Amino acid sequence: MEMNIRRLVLDVDKAVARPGIPDLAEAINAVPGVEALNIVVMEIDMETVGMEITIQGEMLNYEAIVRAIENTGAVSHSIDEIATGKYLIESVLRKR
Repeated sequence: MEMNIRRLVLDVDKAVARPGIPDLAEAINAVPGVEALNIVVMEIDMETVGMEITIQGEMLNYEAIVRAIENTGAVSHSIDEIATGKYLIESVLRKR
């Protein structure tokens, strides 16, 4: 039985010049199961743009998403969040 991945948050870098963020979004959006995504630029230096990409959907295929990212010329460094199961649990800030 496959795990139903519903949300992925990925740390992704791309070159400043290419690919364009719309091109990257289009490539990810074309992966089956992807229903929504957000790309947030977290930092920019002379050569690279660091982004946090949040992807939501049903039965997300992590490997296919990484292939789509890499086919544009960008690189996925890590999974910063993964949500699986029958429904999404929203993060709750705890007071300490």
